[in-house]
Amino acid sequence: MIATTHLRDAIPLRDDHSLRLAVVADTHSTPHAKTLEHLRALAPDAILHAGDIGDPEVLEPLKTIAPLYAIRGNIDGHGADIPDHRTIDLVVGERVLLRMLLTHIAVYGPRLHANIARLARQESAKVVVCGHSHVPFVGEDHGITIFNPGSCGPRRFALPIVFGTIEIANGKLRFGHVEAATGKSWVPG
Repeated sequence: MIATTHLRDAIPLRDDHSLRLAVVADTHSTPHAKTLEHLRALAPDAILHAGDIGDPEVLEPLKTIAPLYAIRGNIDGHGADIPDHRTIDLVVGERVLLRMLLTHIAVYGPRLHANIARLARQESAKVVVCGHSHVPFVGEDHGITIFNPGSCGPRRFALPIVFGTIEIANGKLRFGHVEAATGKSWVPG
C-alpha cells in the first residue's frame, strides 16, 4: 500500500482583500483546446487542479498562467511532487480567512465520504474542492461547502466540459463554472 501525502499551502489575497482562483479537474491528458485561452483571460491569482491530470505535461502551460496547486487523482502516478491532498489557506497577512481541502475523490452524490469529512474537520477546512465525478457541483454536507469544478477534459456521458472559479470580493465567497469552449458562465439548465 502506498502512503498518502498531504501538503499545506497559503495563497495571499490581494491588497484589496479580493482573490480569484481557477479550478480545473479531470483533464485526463487532454484539456479542452480553449481552456488555456479562457484561463488566461480570467487572470486568476492561482490555479487549483483537483486531480486526474493524466499526462503531467498538462500542468506546464497552467504554470505559465498562475501559481499551480495540483493533487493526484486516481489515474495519476505516485510521484513525490504531486500530493494526494492539499490544505490551502487563503490568507490576509498572517490571518487565515478561509481554509480549503483539495482532494480528488470526496463525494458520493451530494454527500461527503466519511473519511473526507473527518479529514476536513481535522484540518478545520470549511470548503472541500474535489474532482472525479466530472459533475459540476456546489453543495454543503456536514457543515462543509463542497465544490466540484466539473471536467475540462474529454466529454463523459452528457456532462458539460467546464472549469470552476472561486472568488472572494467585498467579503463574499462565490463559486462559479465556466464553459471551456466559450469562456461563458455555465449554470445547470
